[in-house]
Amino acid sequence: MKHMKPLTSFCFAIVIIFTVCGIYGTGIASAQNPGENRQKSAAGQKEITATVDATKVGESIHRYVYGMFTELLGNIFEHGLWAEMLSDRKFFYTVDTSSKLSPINTRWFQNRWRPVGGIDVVAMDREHPYAGEHSPLIKLSGSTVYGVQQSGLVLRAGRSYTGRVILSGDAGAIIKVSLVWGPANDDRQVIQIPPLTEDYLKYPFIFTAGADAENGRLEITGTGSGSFRIGAVSLMPADNIQGFRSDLVALLRELNSGIYRWPGGNMLAGYDWRDGIGDIDRRPPRYDYAWNAVESNDVGTEEFLVLCDLLSIDPYICVNIGFGDAFSAARWVEYVNGSEDTPMGRIRAFNGHPEPYSVEWWGIGNEMYGQWQLGHMSVEHYILKHNMFAQALLDVDPNIKLIASGATPFETSTTARHHRKPLPDKLPYKYGSREDWSYQLLANSSDYIDFLAEHLYPVTSQAFDADSQKFVDVDDPLVDQVRRVPNRVKAVAESWDEYLKRIPGLKDKNITFAIDEWTGGGRGSPFMRTLCAAEGLHEIFRHSGIITMGGYTAVTSCVRWNVNDACYSSVGLLFKLYRHHFGTLPLEVTGNSPQKPVKGTVGVDKPAVSSGSDTYPLDVVAALTGDHKKVTVAIVNPTGTAQIMKLYFKGTQFKNTAKQYTISAPDLNTRNNPGEKPAIEIREAELKKVPEKIEVIPLSINLFELELKQ
Repeated sequence: MKHMKPLTSFCFAIVIIFTVCGIYGTGIASAQNPGENRQKSAAGQKEITATVDATKVGESIHRYVYGMFTELLGNIFEHGLWAEMLSDRKFFYTVDTSSKLSPINTRWFQNRWRPVGGIDVVAMDREHPYAGEHSPLIKLSGSTVYGVQQSGLVLRAGRSYTGRVILSGDAGAIIKVSLVWGPANDDRQVIQIPPLTEDYLKYPFIFTAGADAENGRLEITGTGSGSFRIGAVSLMPADNIQGFRSDLVALLRELNSGIYRWPGGNMLAGYDWRDGIGDIDRRPPRYDYAWNAVESNDVGTEEFLVLCDLLSIDPYICVNIGFGDAFSAARWVEYVNGSEDTPMGRIRAFNGHPEPYSVEWWGIGNEMYGQWQLGHMSVEHYILKHNMFAQALLDVDPNIKLIASGATPFETSTTARHHRKPLPDKLPYKYGSREDWSYQLLANSSDYIDFLAEHLYPVTSQAFDADSQKFVDVDDPLVDQVRRVPNRVKAVAESWDEYLKRIPGLKDKNITFAIDEWTGGGRGSPFMRTLCAAEGLHEIFRHSGIITMGGYTAVTSCVRWNVNDACYSSVGLLFKLYRHHFGTLPLEVTGNSPQKPVKGTVGVDKPAVSSGSDTYPLDVVAALTGDHKKVTVAIVNPTGTAQIMKLYFKGTQFKNTAKQYTISAPDLNTRNNPGEKPAIEIREAELKKVPEKIEVIPLSINLFELELKQ
């Protein structure tokens, strides 16, 4: 383990042995054969030993390693954390009866506005738009009902929904807004809007559903004379918290994640922060060319910072270095952190927040080494832009900390599968080459770097074949597939050791890594991703001196939800368990069973020395709590069989009680579903005495708290 130091307050050495009791009977044995019965017995297996040395203590594990990545992508916010129930509420798309959206919208959930009263009753008015390029215009004709409606709303009886509609029109227009939950005439609640004016005005409303509906709808219709325009519409459950879903806020608050990164991600290179401030209904919807989706800009700077406040975490904001410019980025810092006397600070105050937000962490760009990025550039140009942006941001606020968008040869090699042009060289790329973005940044921009970003998206079912220069599918056992995630973490540490050799004075810089996008499992099944994430966290803990920030992709991986219910995923349970119960001072763990190498190529998809503890096939980490009152031990069993292990301690003396926490699944495809009894939970047990043997159940994550004698 890196950066170990002696723990002098504990001078006794004892040996303890205890048992992880089996919980489940049968299940899936491997990733390859989900129908195979899982073996319960560990008979005949080699006995694994692990020794926790409390006299060898690593650098403190920073709370930021539990951080989360967020992006204005898919349904992370829209129809996700953000409580808005309507799609396209500011009418980016024409209101018509067409079957396809043009341009396409790749968001995972998208309802449509449709005309009421005929195909051609709605025109899109470009002369008097409210937000964006146009707004619906409906001409009226006496008692005939004309307007718009959006169906596909899931409603629950007795639940209240609050919203607003922005309208303008002629005084002769009689406008009604209706929430509909059934086919009968009285299966609706109708609110009549006061007489309209030529100016757009905001009309709030609140509904209570009279019955459950899986395909409810909101109608905005008119009769009478003249015409009316619809600027924007909103509908949310009334129990939303400042626009966010209350149930998801409650779950995410419990994770205590430390820090969230926002707003991206691939879309960042085309994002203009000015579209996401001010009156939320006036913010223009924009097309996101990175993801081929429409961004409503409902979740902008203020909303993200409100979310961080609700969750008691720190914000990390990334500025656009792709199609963006340094002046605009600096103005964003001023908007967020500047005093009320600055130009942008005055605008922030006008928008309702006189006090500066004092955001400390700012990222400069995202993955600009990737040919898939808008504004992709050479490393030489990125260095120039990074330094230019950094100086501009620091001129506004010299107290901020900067994260550079780096990439070790491991990252630029593994992302080569996405390149659209021939590769400049055979893989693996060499340290110090043009493809080693992190080296180039450290050599030329270290005065402007506090954290160096690295992204990890290993595909666990693939390995790089050096002869064919391709990633190929491999039929590996589960334990090897899971190992690919911590191997990429270990690769970051190996790269840092190489940079220290090559760059004079680097060891004197206070620079550490931010793995601010990473995930477990790639194409893996739900619980496989959880096992991958657990071993990924373990490897981050082992290198706590150089990896001090994380950003799991994405925060919504921690929860599962439908329109009305939400629950933790097994990944969420993992982060909750470790954040609340794993210690902060890592302890050295040694063993008698070294990790076996997995398929792949050193320098591309695996490090020179395998990750993990010498406890194959298990992975074991240990840490002392910050108050020096407990030792915590975490054990991952990524196999379909129970494993026997003895655990020894040096430099400690324990009380004769312990707590055990277990996350396990009967098979890899088991998942929690919102609105149902959880299939996977954190199981807690009080150990009355020290058992004599460890039998680690299959497909499990286990954490023990051992109380020290003082």
